[in-house]
This record gives sequence, structure tokens and C-alpha cells, in this order.
Amino acid sequence: RCNDFGAGGVSVAIGELADGLTIELDKVPKKYMGLDSTELAISESQERMAVVVEKKDAEEFIALCAAEGVAAVEVARVTDDNRLVMWFKGQKAVDISRAFIDTNGADKHTSVRVEKQRVYNEKTIEGSFREKLLAVASDLNVCSQRGLAETFDSTVGANTVLMPFGGKYQLTPTQAMAAKFPVTDGRTETCSVMSYGFDPYISEASPYWGSYNAVAASYAKLAAAGADMTECWMSFQEYFERLKTESSWGKPMAALLGALDAQVDFGSAAIGGKDSMSGSFEKIHVPPTLISFAVATGKAGDIVSPEFKRRGSGVWRVGVERDENGLFDGKKYRELCLIVNEAVKNGSAISAYVPGRFGAAQALIDMALGNGIGVKLATDDIFAPEYGSFILECPDNADFVPDGFKKELIGETVGAPEISFGNASVPLSETYDAYGRTLSEIFPSDCDNGRLLELDCADRPYVKPFGVKTAHPTAVIPVFPGTNCEYETERRLKYAGFETKPVIVRTGSADALQSSIRDFTDAISASEVLFIPGGFSNGDEPDGSGKFIAAFLRNAECAKAVESMLSRGGLAGGICNGFQALLRTGLLPYGRFTEPTEDMPSLTHNVIGRHVSRIVRVRVETSASPWLRNVRAGEVYCVPVSHGEGRFVAPERVIKQLAADGQIITRYVDLSGEPTMEMDYDPNGSYGAIEGIMSPDGRIFGKMGHAERIGKGLYKNVAGCYDMKLFESAYDFFN
Repeated sequence: RCNDFGAGGVSVAIGELADGLTIELDKVPKKYMGLDSTELAISESQERMAVVVEKKDAEEFIALCAAEGVAAVEVARVTDDNRLVMWFKGQKAVDISRAFIDTNGADKHTSVRVEKQRVYNEKTIEGSFREKLLAVASDLNVCSQRGLAETFDSTVGANTVLMPFGGKYQLTPTQAMAAKFPVTDGRTETCSVMSYGFDPYISEASPYWGSYNAVAASYAKLAAAGADMTECWMSFQEYFERLKTESSWGKPMAALLGALDAQVDFGSAAIGGKDSMSGSFEKIHVPPTLISFAVATGKAGDIVSPEFKRRGSGVWRVGVERDENGLFDGKKYRELCLIVNEAVKNGSAISAYVPGRFGAAQALIDMALGNGIGVKLATDDIFAPEYGSFILECPDNADFVPDGFKKELIGETVGAPEISFGNASVPLSETYDAYGRTLSEIFPSDCDNGRLLELDCADRPYVKPFGVKTAHPTAVIPVFPGTNCEYETERRLKYAGFETKPVIVRTGSADALQSSIRDFTDAISASEVLFIPGGFSNGDEPDGSGKFIAAFLRNAECAKAVESMLSRGGLAGGICNGFQALLRTGLLPYGRFTEPTEDMPSLTHNVIGRHVSRIVRVRVETSASPWLRNVRAGEVYCVPVSHGEGRFVAPERVIKQLAADGQIITRYVDLSGEPTMEMDYDPNGSYGAIEGIMSPDGRIFGKMGHAERIGKGLYKNVAGCYDMKLFESAYDFFN
């Protein structure tokens, strides 16, 4: 059992233990911030964790931690005396019974009064068609949160089936997360699919119906995404006001009753949930909150995203009837969910969206923006809440929905980038201004990257440099504290045919570091490739995230081994954090270790001042490298990026010289394939829109985009060619 302690304090988690626990506090070094039950171990990293293992495995576990550069120490053991005992410097500091802990020292009963549930009064949106549509687009519950979402790494692990935002413009938010299971070789089609449901306005009026609807919405979103609905599980997160009175206790009681009824109707049980928390501050209370998270498995090939896919499709609204209180028959809606799920999988519905309080209007806005596909409406009745329904894009019709359900053709997708009804139309550009700018000051999603430096990038002929011929080339992958892309990198190298040697750099002590240097030099001496994966070395320490890696490589023994490998015909590469390290050593762009100068290119903070994670397009400028033998100049590839310091900078004369020498390998480009500084395409503001460069002889390359984070069934909602075959090209070089 594991327990994460976060920033500090002493925590003892014994809820799962059968008996007692003994902890000796004086055995715990002061640098460790947490304790937990038995036999073991706390990481020396910033995030500390306690782990329970069997006594017979403790010694081996500690040895395995040491091999990974993780400090571990035994801090406690499980006993059979039904007491929690803590010792400090030989003296007993705590000695309490398990029975007391089970009650937390408090009574476990109270009186509850469930007040009559209110009907949610739906707010009427006033104005013209245009005014109402823009009002919906700019509402805080609807508007884009892309600026927030992009601060999280959405592609790490190379398992992402659906990006958080889809379409060629990456503006349509997905309603479900889908990611392949992280098996070692990546060769699986099975993915996990997760969604959530919650409407604070309904829950405030009726905790019962709010919770019921939360469960229903989370279930329906899985169905709309193409998940396998054979088995679906729930998990709840609850926030309520401070519980002091019978009536205040009645709110979570009503919410749990609603969630229970929904679980029964939809045949999906909640298997657990995060601890409930108080949502009170002084006299301010959150609305009664029960968020339902639904999870199921699926096949990557079945997963569908909600952006409109093509012009000329019918846009259908299907659903179940609601009564005067706004409630619907859950069992009937579950039946519809399964019908829609099958339609999504067989292609009868090519996109599906589960609407809510803003009805079809929100659905149409979200679905249209991703690919810039408009919709011509047959009705303006799109602003009322749509609980218990779906908005579907169907190439033909919706005959798969049988009688007994509501079914209405509300429009057709069109080439014109607008949402129109009759003589009224709202351009998608105007809709996006309202949709995308509402939270732009809080979570910026755009900025001025400055002037594009015009470059004439040479594409010199490929001249194969000297190389070692071997049927089994080996690549060394150094793993530093903070590296997080070693598995994806190793996977791609193995797919290409390489044998791999991961080398963990341990920094717990001077001896451990010296041992790591020996491991690294030994591995390099018997290998043909050095590849430095991405991540956040040493926690992205100030003044450059690749600083620690560069310092390690500059060690006399390490540098000598790397130079020897290159001189006998080897190759080197680095992505993201690895690119930064290669620049800091001088291996890029000079091809040799070089002392730092003011003219050396470097990577610095993104112009927008935050981390950016999305898919970008890059254009190949030259193929004159063993790493680029399988591409051609002018080809455009999609690539995931995820970085906070990816802005390539250097004096203008240095950059122009790199271009003239044919050392710029890739540049960020727009949808027409032209280099640009617009942030939607150049995510960091790199000078000249430079994404990657190489050494003069092409043996060493570095780039920001994660070319290793690719695979079958990934990024289905952002179309494009992802495989530059970098690793296959390098393998061919040695063969």
C-alpha cells in the first residue's frame, strides 16, 4: 500500500491494516517528510512516498530503490497487538488503540433532514440568434479552457488516443479521456476511457437530481466516445458545506440517494471515491457537489471525438422525454446510450456530443470550431437544456434510433465557417473571439511571438559519413533525475531494431554518482548511439533545464567516451530536455564539446511564459543526416510538444549561418506549410521558427518536438503524418 504525503507533516495510514503498527520516529532522517506503515521506504525526491512490503521482500526492495537512485529506509513494522505505537529516541511517544483510530475519536451517527428538492429554474437567454449564440460561447461554463489544459503534459508516455482538444485547429474539447494502457512494448489497442458529469446549478437546486444527472452524463459521454459499455465503473468526488445541522446533513444524503438510484438504473456501481472535503470558507459554501467519474475500457480503433468531421452530414438531436421536474427515465436513457455507442463504433454516427445546461448551442459551438466546419440549422430551438440527449453527426440519417425516442434533424454541416439559421449567421471567427478570449487573461492561450526571421535554409545533398557496420547497433539512454521520456524513447529505438542500454544516473551520494559515471562510460564504449530523452532534469532547475545533464556529460570521463564513440562512426540525438543538454555542451551545433560563449544557441522560456502541450506541425528543411534519410525536404509532419523552455534563441548572424550551412533540420509551420511565428503553430516563439538543428556532419541532431511519442491509434482527433522515421533511419545507417 502506498501513501503520498505531499509537502510535509507526519501521516500514518493504517485503515487497511488488520492489526497494529509500530513506528520508530528516531529512525527516520529529518529530510524525510512522511511516515506510513511498514517495512519501508521513502523516496528522496521532492514527492515522498511510503510503501508497504512483506518483511521477506524488504531487503530486495531497498536494493532495487538504490539501483534507481531512490533512497529508502525502513520506518515501521506491522504488529498484531491492535495498537499504534510510536517511539522517539527510545521513548514511547504514541500508544493508542486501533478501536480509537477506527472511530477517529468521534461519534458515527447523526440526525438527517432531507428538505424538499427544488426544480432547477432554467435561465432564459434573451436576444437575437447571434446575441444568444455569443452569450453561450462566452459563458464561463462553456468558454475555452485550452490555456489551462495546455499547462499539463497530455502526451507523456505516448499512449494518448484523444488529445484534450481536437480538429485541425485543436479547438474542440473532448468529453472523454482515452489513453492506451502503458504496456512495455506499446503494442496494444486496449485503452482506458474516462469521463465526468456534474452541473453545479442543478445540484444547488436539487442535490438528488444533480447527482443522478452527474452519473447519467458521465455514462453517456463514455458511450459517445465509443468505449466498451459492457462494463463501466464509477468513482465519486464530493464537496459539501460544513455539516452542522440536520438540514445540512440532508444535502449529501440526498446526493448519495440520487447517485445510488442512478447506479441502479445504469447498471454501473461506484467502486470507490476520493475523500469528501468541506467546501466552506467562513460563511461561503460551495453548492452541493457530487462529481461522477465514469471509466471503462475500449479499443483505440473504436474511439471517436466530437468535432465535426465532414461537410454535408446531418446533425441530429436524439433523446428521451423529461417530466415536469426535468427528470428522465434513466433506464430508457441507458438504452439510448447503448444504441448511440453502437452507432459510433460502426460509423453511423461519426461524431457525438452529450449536451447539458446550454443544450445544442454549446454542442454546436464546440463541434464546429475544431475543423472550422459550419452548420446550417433548421431550427433555432437550440438554447434550452438538453439533459438525457445526444447531438450526433450522421453521414446518412439516424434510422438506427428506433421509435420511442425523441429524434430530430436540426441541421446540416456546411463548408461555410459559420453557424446559421434562416437569414442570421454567426461566423466561427466571431464565435471563437467570444469562446476563446473570455479566460485569456487568466489562462492565456495566445501571445505575440514577434517578427519571423526570414531564412534561406540550405538542403545540401546527403553524403553518408563514415559509420560502423553492425547488424545489432546499441543505443545508450541516460536517465537523469526528472527524465520522463525514457520508456517512449527506448520503445521507438527497439521498434527500429536497436538494442538499448538505459543507464540510471544516481545522485544520492558522491559514490553513487561516480558509479553512474562508470556505468555510463562503459555503456558508451560498447555502443553506437547516445540518445538523451526529454523530461525535467533536476526539477527544471533555474537557468536551463538541461544544465545538470550537460554538467554530467562534460565530466572528463563521460566527454572522452562520447567523443570516442562519435569518432568511430557513432551518432547522438536529443529531444526536448536532451536537446537543451546538447546545446549546452556544444555538441550542437558544433559537433564537439565546446566551452560556453555568448554566441552559442540556447533554449529559453516560451514567450507566453508557461508550459505548452499540444500537437504542432514541422517542415523538414534538409535530409542531409543519417537521422533523416527517410524524409525529404519540404515534407510536413505532426509532432507532440510539451515544454516550458523551448524557445530557440541565438544571434541573428548565427542563425543565418546555421541556415546557410544546412544545419536547420525542421521549422514550425502553419496549415499551409509555411514557417510562422504565430503561437498556434510556433508554441514557444523560437527565432526563425526553428524546431530542430543538427551538427555540421549530421551525426548529432536535437529537436523540441517529441518524435518518440508516436504509435498506432494515437492522437486520433488531430489528423496528420507523425512518423519521421528518425530511429529507423539511424538503424539503416549502421546496416
